[in-house]
Amino acid sequence: MSKATLAAAFVLAAFSTMAGAQEWPSRPITLIVPFTAGGGIDGSARLQAATLSEVLGQTVVVENIGAASGTVGSARVAKAAPDGYTLLIGNTGTHAYSQSLYKKLPYDSAKDFEPVGLVTESPRILLARADLPVNNLQEFIAYAKANQSKMSYGSAGVGSGTHLPCALLNMILGVEITHVPYRGSGAVMQDLVGKRIDYMCDTIQTGAVQANSGTVKGIAVMSPKRVPVVPNLPTTGEQGLNGAEATVWNAYFFPKGTPKAIVMKMNKALGDMLARPDFKEKSEATGLTIVPPEQRSPEYLAKYLDEEIARWGKVIRAGGISVD
Repeated sequence: MSKATLAAAFVLAAFSTMAGAQEWPSRPITLIVPFTAGGGIDGSARLQAATLSEVLGQTVVVENIGAASGTVGSARVAKAAPDGYTLLIGNTGTHAYSQSLYKKLPYDSAKDFEPVGLVTESPRILLARADLPVNNLQEFIAYAKANQSKMSYGSAGVGSGTHLPCALLNMILGVEITHVPYRGSGAVMQDLVGKRIDYMCDTIQTGAVQANSGTVKGIAVMSPKRVPVVPNLPTTGEQGLNGAEATVWNAYFFPKGTPKAIVMKMNKALGDMLARPDFKEKSEATGLTIVPPEQRSPEYLAKYLDEEIARWGKVIRAGGISVD
């Protein structure tokens, strides 16, 4: 093939890519939710899909692929055609925890996806059994250090979003406390309410309800700022413990190689979605926090992801945690 033919082919391919990006989206987009239907992220994703459909003027169809803590669905997107019609809503677990938890992960979070943008964060909340003789974080810390050999904490499973935040807390405090993994967070809460375990780091969505009802003690919100669903509960930082912030964030990703123009169109659509007062109100009512505009760009997400992989990798290695 001559140089002239090669050049012409290159120009034609580039023109086709540009034309495709300009027309996008011309057909329905599949949003992969890498978790089972009915869970917390699924409900939020369906609200986002409905809103994005309105913003984009094209249907966004939710497909749940729930297996292996979200890694199966994420791998599906990593291997999909980079044409803008397969989209992933990933989170801290699928893209930060996974890099250190799994020895044979079928994708590289930092290399196999095109970051689109962060959308929401869900802070963890530190809860204690109702009769634990503590009423704030400093009292909890003192009690844990003095009684660590007799204490236990629960989670929804090894490496889950309710396990690693507590592992982070324990690492910072320098305590070794027995971890009791369950098959789901509902069973953990049952045993916390039943006073069979001492504490857990729950999602704000379910934890705030229990803390407000008094069935368990709310000790601290593990986020930089207080959250509206438990406005009177101070953060870990407010109570003198730095570095214990633990939020599970949600973000959008395309397969690697998706044209930049499509990435930016979707990023703008996300911004329009997050700016809608009704969307913000519905999201915050469940305990989710909308990320500020300066944290929504693809570039910010790429940098933040690298930081999160490093941060949680340290916690996972320190605790000798693995799901393989």
